[in-house]
Amino acid sequence: MAAKELLFAEKDGTLSFGDYTLSSKTKLDNFEFGGDIYKVKTFAEITKLEKNGMFVYESVPGSAVGHFKEDARGVGFEVAAAGDVQFTLGLEPESEYMVVVNGESAGAMRTNLSGKLSVSAELSPDERATVKVEKC
Repeated sequence: MAAKELLFAEKDGTLSFGDYTLSSKTKLDNFEFGGDIYKVKTFAEITKLEKNGMFVYESVPGSAVGHFKEDARGVGFEVAAAGDVQFTLGLEPESEYMVVVNGESAGAMRTNLSGKLSVSAELSPDERATVKVEKC
């Protein structure tokens, strides 16, 4: 699921970004989508997305994210990587979220003071996981 571009809008109104197959850090700035400005940095070791200068998503190692959609309730997306991946999301501070990966509940998780929530997904090379994170 390596992205065809570093950051692009899907026809369904979602975003796709990241390329974990790159050997050196690559970035794209000033991408306008839905009235916001996005920036992505990505390569094999890390993928990071910012919106209007604020943290949105980061994975270690790098990943490719498809159909990323966020709203007041949470976020949903697909993630692929060369293997197991840990990703961190920027959400509301000190809030509880229900995390579902590939249709299986990972349980309720709480964000820290800065609103970050970290989740791991066990993946085979180039396998995709569907992630849904909703506020409880």
